[in-house]
Amino acid sequence: MLKKRLAVLLAFVVVLATALAGCGNSSAGTTAKKSFKAGMVTDTGGVNDKSFNQSAWEGLKSFGKDNNLKVGSQVKYLQSTQASDYSPNLNQLVHQNYNVVFGIGYLMQSDIQKVAEQNPKANLGIVDAVAVDKNNKPLKNVASMTFEAEQGSFLVGVVAGLTTKTNKIGFVGGINSALIKAFENGFKAGVKSVNPKATLYVQYAGAFNAPDKGRSIASTMYTEGADIIYAAAGDTGNGVFTEAKNRTKNGKKVWVVGVDKDQYAQGLPQNVTLTSMVKRVDKAIYDVTARTKAGKFPGGKVLVYGLKQNGVGIAPTTKNISPKALAAVKTYKQKIIDGSIKVPATDAAYKSFLATLK
Repeated sequence: MLKKRLAVLLAFVVVLATALAGCGNSSAGTTAKKSFKAGMVTDTGGVNDKSFNQSAWEGLKSFGKDNNLKVGSQVKYLQSTQASDYSPNLNQLVHQNYNVVFGIGYLMQSDIQKVAEQNPKANLGIVDAVAVDKNNKPLKNVASMTFEAEQGSFLVGVVAGLTTKTNKIGFVGGINSALIKAFENGFKAGVKSVNPKATLYVQYAGAFNAPDKGRSIASTMYTEGADIIYAAAGDTGNGVFTEAKNRTKNGKKVWVVGVDKDQYAQGLPQNVTLTSMVKRVDKAIYDVTARTKAGKFPGGKVLVYGLKQNGVGIAPTTKNISPKALAAVKTYKQKIIDGSIKVPATDAAYKSFLATLK
């Protein structure tokens, strides 16, 4: 009789233990799901630059919304006011156990590499650069997101070349670097492909967070006769918009070509945004974050986003673009995708490209 009671009691204990274990697993799964966190560190342009950093943050917030993650805790950004903030900000998110931490911009490359090597179990991402180790090999815990910005810049160059009335067009860059040179050379190639007589003005501000400098450069270019300026300069480019709106308000119609995201609203109420070269940083951030959450973080890989991947292109707002220019954009886009046009990203490649137009 005692043995029978012991057997029943043992069976009850086993059933209870199994039930509790099941509850424990369910709770753990829920906690794991809720504990996913993704963060990013801005460059000095700031999260409200209406361009590069803002696009990245919009992508991260969109992922958070789609996955019921709380903004400010599970989805978060840290703003950098100077370059010395990069490493501390990256480390802060890593040490807070964020599942993936993004550095927004090539200026953070060395900081990302340092933090990645010091924290080999951390998942990091870098935009517009390829993170490598001391042997120049891609770091296995960093996803490098790159964009063929020259391709999208070529298309807005086509629009500018077919829209200008003065045959004078400007380009304002942030920091003179290989990355921004790709914007410049792609843009110039697009202009010259449809308007070989156009004169091009190029100047760099030396910073991505100097709107006053951007406005000053734009003022000089517009005074010299340019009626369209492409600004690839982050927050510095906002100064170009300010100058264009003031001039248009005072009776002289000029245009700005925006960058990174659709900047049509930035040109209002004077309506000075001709078009924008959309660089889908938001799409890349969302993509890598989703892969990370699914357990497929693309560490050690170089992800390329070009026209073929819809990673760059013309902004969806096209009301200020003529039908002729839109048709030309469509034609050139296909030529770039199928490889019949190789868009130049460097000064040397641009020089060679011009030779093919003669």
